[in-house]
Amino acid sequence: MTNSYHSIALLFPGQGSQAVGMGKDLAQKYPLARQTFEEADAALGYKLSQIGFDGPEDQLRLTEITQPAILTMSVAALRVLETRIPKPCFVAGHSLGEYSAHVAAGTMTFADAVRTVRHRGKYMQEAVPVGVGAMAAILGMDLAKVSEVCRDAAQGEVCSPANINSQEQIVISGNTAAVERAAKLAEERGAKKAKLLPVSAPFHCSLMKPAQDRLQIDLDKLTLQKPSYPVACNVDAELVSENLRARDTLVRQVTGAVRWEECVRLLIAQGVQTFIEVGPGKVLWGLMRQIDRSKTALNVSDDASLTKAIAAITQQPVS
Repeated sequence: MTNSYHSIALLFPGQGSQAVGMGKDLAQKYPLARQTFEEADAALGYKLSQIGFDGPEDQLRLTEITQPAILTMSVAALRVLETRIPKPCFVAGHSLGEYSAHVAAGTMTFADAVRTVRHRGKYMQEAVPVGVGAMAAILGMDLAKVSEVCRDAAQGEVCSPANINSQEQIVISGNTAAVERAAKLAEERGAKKAKLLPVSAPFHCSLMKPAQDRLQIDLDKLTLQKPSYPVACNVDAELVSENLRARDTLVRQVTGAVRWEECVRLLIAQGVQTFIEVGPGKVLWGLMRQIDRSKTALNVSDDASLTKAIAAITQQPVS
């Protein structure tokens, strides 16, 4: 008799999920969450929690603040959740969220992770001058066609798939003019929609190489542990259960595409039945519904969703 609890995966969101006020009610209600925000403030040397709880929004949107803020909120929610549910079997995170996943798996300490992602945000922002790069979401077009659109639109510039989120949604990244050409071409070739995204840099493409090189130096200085459960890594869509491999995948992730749909399908193939998005927003929950509606998808972003998720899990029948 195996317990159906065995098949839980925790998913952690990436940049774009932030919102002023995130984590505030968890911090007010749960000492573990409050301590997490205090730990982040101490690690960074400024009141990150205050910006996350009260804004201003334009400050929270700065990449080097956004990244540690989302990570902190995710870890705060994780710490409260994990005292109340059975242990997960797998973890995964979307882009930045992969750092939250590694904190959950014990690969890196929370303090190391929060400092690393602050630098990661800064390096990504500094890698490409504002306006030089862009990203666009292509809806309703498969990967082969999107890749072809990128190749045809590049014209000597950078343009490539950056986030392969689901059959319905692929985000492309590169030089602004090339991405704009690709968006127009995608619509001409039958995409449901192609829209430029309000991002500050072209993430997950070769233009991020300077950021990747700088981040590698930081990651090389960290002591990483063997993950206590496998982490589905974005860049290879494979399970990582070894600390040196974890470091390598986090480095390559900066310029590499996020193969999110493949990561989720990999976890489904491992027998995962229940996916819990832990952190602000419901982006991954929404993608889960596009990838496989037969699986249970939950999210934990505040006290209400936490209570609902715990009820859903603890009432699951034993198979």
